[in-house]
Amino acid sequence: MSQDEVVSQTFRALIESADRKFARVRDLPLYGHRSQNQHYFQKVFKAYMRLWKYQQENRAKLVASGLNRWEIGEIASRIGQLYFNQYMRTSEARFIVEAYVFYEAILSRKYFEGAKVKQLGVRFKELRFYARFLLVSLILNRTEMVKFLVDRFRDLVDDCNANFRETNFKEWKIVVQEIVRFTKVDTAFAYIRPLRYCAMFDSHAASLPYVARFHAKKVLKFTDAILTSYHRNEVKFAELTLDTYRMLQCLEWEPTGSFYQKRPVLPNDHSGASIDHSGTSGVIDINFVADMTDPSLPPNPRKAVLYRPSATHLLAVIATVCEELPPESIMLLYLSSSGKAGHSNVPQGEHSGGSRKSSSNKIVSRISQKQNSSIPEYHVNGKKESSDCYENYLWLGPRGNGDRNNLYPGDILPFTRRPLFLIVDSDISHAFKAEKGETAALLLSPLRPAFKDPSSADTTQYGSQFTFFLTAPLQAFCQMVGISSSDANVDIYNDAESILSTSFSEWEVLLCTSTSLDLVWAQVLSDPFLRRVILRFILCRCVFFHFFPPEASEEYLPVCLPQLPSCFSPKSDVVQSCVRRLANHLGVADYFHLSDA
Repeated sequence: MSQDEVVSQTFRALIESADRKFARVRDLPLYGHRSQNQHYFQKVFKAYMRLWKYQQENRAKLVASGLNRWEIGEIASRIGQLYFNQYMRTSEARFIVEAYVFYEAILSRKYFEGAKVKQLGVRFKELRFYARFLLVSLILNRTEMVKFLVDRFRDLVDDCNANFRETNFKEWKIVVQEIVRFTKVDTAFAYIRPLRYCAMFDSHAASLPYVARFHAKKVLKFTDAILTSYHRNEVKFAELTLDTYRMLQCLEWEPTGSFYQKRPVLPNDHSGASIDHSGTSGVIDINFVADMTDPSLPPNPRKAVLYRPSATHLLAVIATVCEELPPESIMLLYLSSSGKAGHSNVPQGEHSGGSRKSSSNKIVSRISQKQNSSIPEYHVNGKKESSDCYENYLWLGPRGNGDRNNLYPGDILPFTRRPLFLIVDSDISHAFKAEKGETAALLLSPLRPAFKDPSSADTTQYGSQFTFFLTAPLQAFCQMVGISSSDANVDIYNDAESILSTSFSEWEVLLCTSTSLDLVWAQVLSDPFLRRVILRFILCRCVFFHFFPPEASEEYLPVCLPQLPSCFSPKSDVVQSCVRRLANHLGVADYFHLSDA
């Protein structure tokens, strides 16, 4: 056997070994068993590093024995996929950055473009590469790259459909439709500020000393989150829905300067010179770190993002995370779903709000008709009139029949033995007020959205309104009152953000100095992510409260349990003044029922 044949066989054996290890890691759950998962990840990573190094050292012989450029691209794509899977398990930014670097290098070096048109298998690999690179770019907010990839992806699917007429590419056409729809919604309002926690915008100098000095009797560390959402025909790409996409980013740190980095980073060799990609080159600087990592930042809380889980699967994940939750830590559980049978309880045309003159009668009429709705009624003091923990349920997905997709409020009760921060965005969210377990922090959405334009009330088109308020409050406010991205002047928009920042800073001081703040809230107030969510909830509740006339029902308001101090009531001037200033600044004060200053 010649030396070239030995090299080729060794290379193929290394590929098979790495692929077997990769399959084991790929099939591992994205939650629980931290040390075990890390062990498997290290083993498969070493296997691919060994493979990568071998093909670099023996490239000339491998090319001579028939190595194709797309095969190098496939190895790099696997490594990128490995990094992304590890990011989904750990939420560590460095892993998704490394995934982006590998995918971007594959694109810039055109590893797949040299493949023959007749190689259907290679075309499928290329399609999967584009879909994965799009998902990574979406999560990293690489807007220009996403636009470029969408165009290339669409063209590739069209080309495959034209050249392989005997093959059905319907599923890939659906994927293209999904990403086009997702990007259309996601860019309806350009995120002038990132969804992630950014010290530049979300840390307020005036209140920072109060936050630093604040210390409750008990302090909990936010370490883990479980996120899931399901609505019929909701906006999604792959297994990431618009709601979970927004919440995922809201619970991560924004690396310094990364949001403003528009130009893609091209890896160079160790000398700093650009690499010649004209030959069959497998050189990717595997130690390259983009500007998107910031070692000074604390770790992100781990997040398990579940796509259309059955109720039993979701409960199993919650149980696993609770079991492994470190001492003195808290878990966030985010649920966004329709209630009952997965349908909205009111027609779209009944979701609108507006000025007192134009809409009061309509709203009162809607309130008088609510006894015909399937939504349970509640007293204003929060006590339940009807329903119990096992009467109403969230509908988690379309699989099968029976109760396997139904999550009841009572299903959550056993997990309140551990500290729990629960966010429910649903038309039956208030049913979760009936919990009788240990006291958890609850943020519950209104049972109905509120928009000046009824057409905006479609959750399947724009995502859930309550989630939007908790993740991008100014954009949610503008959407609520009918201000589109084309109407928003950048300077006016920035000034509106300043109004919110000033108010959030004032509220932070009040939270940190309050003597009546419930321990459930006090023990999480030191965490920047949860504190920001609480502040945005205060704003959201006040906006909803004044969007409807005073006689409007409680079902139009978000709810928090335990109650926050009275100074954060929608009627208090310190909170109401923020909405007043914001509405006046944007010229929409007539849409709100605000008392005179």
